[in-house]
Amino acid sequence: MSSTISDFLFFGAVISILGYELGVRIKKRFRLAIFNPLLISILAVMAFLSAFQIDYEAYNGSAKYISYLLTPATVCLAVPLYRQLELLKKHSKAILAGTLTGVLTTMVTVLLLALIFNLNHQQYVTFLPKSITTAIAMGISEEMKGFVTITVASIIITGILGSIIAETVCRVFKITDPVAIGIAIGSSSHAVGTTKAMEMGEIEGAMSSLAIATSGLCTVVFASIFSNFI
Repeated sequence: MSSTISDFLFFGAVISILGYELGVRIKKRFRLAIFNPLLISILAVMAFLSAFQIDYEAYNGSAKYISYLLTPATVCLAVPLYRQLELLKKHSKAILAGTLTGVLTTMVTVLLLALIFNLNHQQYVTFLPKSITTAIAMGISEEMKGFVTITVASIIITGILGSIIAETVCRVFKITDPVAIGIAIGSSSHAVGTTKAMEMGEIEGAMSSLAIATSGLCTVVFASIFSNFI
């Protein structure tokens, strides 16, 4: 049975899509942040592969085609940004300051945790690009000789966690400005968090989309600097 499934060219892509659809339906049904569609799809795929004893290599070989859509999907986030172009011009200084603060906070946090847990250089640089979109982070991790697969895993975990706790954090710290909310989410939890920002409002989604691009560019610069600290 498992060999029959794995012989299908696109079985990995189909399983991934079905898992995400399951997650979307559960999220709509219960409307709780913990039921993140991406998290549910990951668990569903893991359960499926374990149940049918399918090797990860076989799954990944047929699921990799989905990753080809990653870059164009990220580019499409520019649409809500374009709709809020005037708002971007009006708050340009605050947006730039917020993005830089978010990137530097990520870099410093990773550095401190690396020192606390005594990580070596390769392990340390693996986590530096954890808060930006996968399309950019994979290139940074590979360039700095990090573990790219672990980088991707940390990106997914960061995005899911950011999506789950975004509203709670904003409520606890009484953050109500939509521009501030969007920049904070986008600079800390990339595209996965941006989907949550879009649920919160169009302005939040647009600012979060902007933060993805600017955070990615800033991380390229700052990661090369911070990589020399360990």
